[in-house]
Amino acid sequence: MTDGPLIVQSDKTLLLEVDHPLAEECRHAIAPFAELERAPEHVHTYRLTPLGLWNARAAGHDAEAVVDNLLRYSRYAVPHSLLVDVAETMGRYGRLQLQMSPVHGLVLHAHDRAVLEEVLRSKKIEPLVGGRIDEDTVVVHPSERGHLKQVLLKLGWPAEDLAGYVDGEAHAIALREEGWEVRGYQREAVDGFWHGGSGVVVLPCGAGKTIVGAAAMARAQATTLILVTNTVSARQWRAELLRRTTLTEAEIGEYSGTVKDIRAVTIATYQVMTTKRKGVYSHLEVFDSRDWGLIIYDEVHLLPAPIFRFTADIQSRRRLGLTATLVREDGREGDVFSLIGPKRYDAPWKDIEAQGYIAPADCVEVRVTLDDRERLVYATAEPDERYRMAASSDRKLRVVDALVAAHPEEHILVIGQYLDQLHEVGERLDAPVITGETPVRERERLFEAFRTGDVRVLVVSKVANFSIDLPDAGIAIQVSGSFGSRQEEAQRLGRVLRPKADGRTARFYAVVARDTVDADFAAHRQRFLAEQGYAYRIVDADDVLHGSIDPTP
Repeated sequence: MTDGPLIVQSDKTLLLEVDHPLAEECRHAIAPFAELERAPEHVHTYRLTPLGLWNARAAGHDAEAVVDNLLRYSRYAVPHSLLVDVAETMGRYGRLQLQMSPVHGLVLHAHDRAVLEEVLRSKKIEPLVGGRIDEDTVVVHPSERGHLKQVLLKLGWPAEDLAGYVDGEAHAIALREEGWEVRGYQREAVDGFWHGGSGVVVLPCGAGKTIVGAAAMARAQATTLILVTNTVSARQWRAELLRRTTLTEAEIGEYSGTVKDIRAVTIATYQVMTTKRKGVYSHLEVFDSRDWGLIIYDEVHLLPAPIFRFTADIQSRRRLGLTATLVREDGREGDVFSLIGPKRYDAPWKDIEAQGYIAPADCVEVRVTLDDRERLVYATAEPDERYRMAASSDRKLRVVDALVAAHPEEHILVIGQYLDQLHEVGERLDAPVITGETPVRERERLFEAFRTGDVRVLVVSKVANFSIDLPDAGIAIQVSGSFGSRQEEAQRLGRVLRPKADGRTARFYAVVARDTVDADFAAHRQRFLAEQGYAYRIVDADDVLHGSIDPTP
C-alpha cells in the first residue's frame, strides 16, 4: 500500500482525492482513458469504459501504460480482475481489421479466427459482408464500410480501419506562415490525424482548431468540404482560410441558408445540410457534388443524426473531426468513433494554458436563494417546469447587475438559455441581445462592435456557444443553460479563453439557484471542466450583492 491519491475499485470506478499533493499529476495521467463522472469538492469519481479504453488505444496508449498508471497512483492494491479486464478490453481493438486487397477489394481480416467466427454469426453482420476468402478473411461490400464498423463496435469488437482512402480531386493549398507559425501541438495533432487517416482532434476552445484544419488541408492538397455549426462560423472559417492559406476568395464557396455556392473548398452549415424538403434531405447531395479529398467536421460533438447516416456511406474519404470535447449528450460517442474515426490527438486544457496559448480561468459558482414566493411556486410546479422557473429566478438579475458593475473595464458576455430572461437582462444592462432570431448580418455587426470596444457588454443565447472568435471577452456570466450539458459548459468557458494581451485571468461565473434542479444540473455541467482541472469556487449571492467580498480571487 502506498499513499497515492487514487482508489481503484473492482466496479471500474476510480476515486481521486482532490487535495492530495499528487492529485493533479494523477488526473493528467488517467485523463486519456478514464471519464469523470462526479466532481464534488474532495473526491472525484472516474469510470473506465470500453470506448474510453479503445480511444486511448487508438491514440497510441497501450494497456501496459494504462495499468502502470493505475498501479503507480493507487493507494491500495488494484483488483487483479480489473487489470485483466483493462488489458482484455484494450486488446479487443484491432483484432479485426478492414483492409484493401488488390484482388478482392475491401475485406475484413481477423488476427483472431474465433472472433471472426463470432461476429459472422450476428444477423446484423450478415448483410454487410460477402463471401469468405479464407479462414481469416471475408469480403466486405464497399458501401457498408461505415455500417460494418458501427455494428462491430456495438458487438464489442471495434475494427481498425486500414483500408486507406481515395486522394480525391487534387487542389493546391499551402499555408502562409508570414508573421505566425503553426504551434507544436497543432503540428502533432495534424500528424496524428494524417497517420491514422481519419479521426478526431480534441483541443480547447481558443487553441486554434481552425489552424489544425487548414494544416490538414495543406497536407491533403485536395478539394475539401468543411461542415460548421452556423453561418457566422462559416464566415469565420472563410476569413481564417484566406488569412492563413494561399486559397483565394474564388476558391472558397459557402453553402448555407442564403448562399449555395460549391467550390474547390466549400463550407456548409449543419442547418442547411439537415433541412428536409418533402421528407427528403435534399442538401446531403453536397457530399457527392465533388470528388472530395477531405471532409472536416467542425464541432463534431454536435454532428446531427442525418450527417452520421451519410458519413457512413463515405468512408473512403479522409475525415477530420474537430472539437473541444468528445462528450455527446445523446450518447452517440460510439458513432463518432466508428464513423468519423477514433481520437487521434487530445491536448489537456491546462497543458495549453501552461504554454500561454489560452488564458488561465477562474470559475465561480454564485449561489442564489429563491425568495419565499419563488420557493412556493417552484415546490408546486410540475417537474418539467421546475428547471425553467429556477433558472429564470429574478434573484439572478440582481446578481448579474452586480457582477457587471464589479468589472467596469472588461468585455463581458452574459449567456443564457431562455429568451425572455435574456431580453430582460439586455434591458437592465442597456446591452444588445443576440439570439437565433437575430439576422446573420446583425450578429456579425454586433460581434465586430464587441471586438472593437464599441460594445462592452453582449447578451447572447446559445447561438454564441460555438466557433465565435471574440478575443477580447474576459468575463462570461451564465444565467441559464441547456439543462446539464457538459459540452455547452465547456464551449461557454471557451468564449473567454483567448489569451489576453496583459496575461490577465478570464472569469466564468455560473449563477445558480440553490436547493433546486438548477443546482443539480450545474453540478453535472461542470464535470467536463473539472476533468480538465478547473475547480469552481462557490460564493453566496448576498455577499456579491452587498459588496462584502470581491468576486475575483
